[in-house]
Amino acid sequence: MRDTGRSTLAWVGLAARLVTGGVWIVAGGLKITEPAASINAVRAYQLLPSSLAEVVGIALPAVELVVGLALVVGVFTRGAAVLSALLFVAFIVGIASVWARGIEIDCGCFGGGGTKAGAASAYPWEIARDAALLAASLLVASLRRTSLALDSLLFARGSEERASATEGAVS
Repeated sequence: MRDTGRSTLAWVGLAARLVTGGVWIVAGGLKITEPAASINAVRAYQLLPSSLAEVVGIALPAVELVVGLALVVGVFTRGAAVLSALLFVAFIVGIASVWARGIEIDCGCFGGGGTKAGAASAYPWEIARDAALLAASLLVASLRRTSLALDSLLFARGSEERASATEGAVS
């Protein structure tokens, strides 16, 4: 029964990994060809100095694509999931911040961004979406392995050797 539970969790982890990775790929892919719009979206939050907002606006789509690809392929999965979780925390804080300050913007999550009348009505849904994806990222980060991950092939031998050494030291 215990192995069945682990197996099920590995498949749930796969689903969480693929959904979260897919969201990052779409988000980054939609923004990477529009750096000016991405910079404008970051500036709209009014949280960073203009020069830093420019750097973040340019770098963020590439980071999103790399994190998404790493999650979908399952390579350096834990690190990608931790970075994913940190990004979702930052996005939740950013959206909550503009909401609390009465600023109405398109979140820029999937391109676009900037001032948008009536945008505050979407904030609860955007925060809920990001919270669900944060939970999925934390699940993936907490798992040793998920199904169909390249990590299993790349690091299988090393993890088996470490497990054997640990068992030998305990005996």
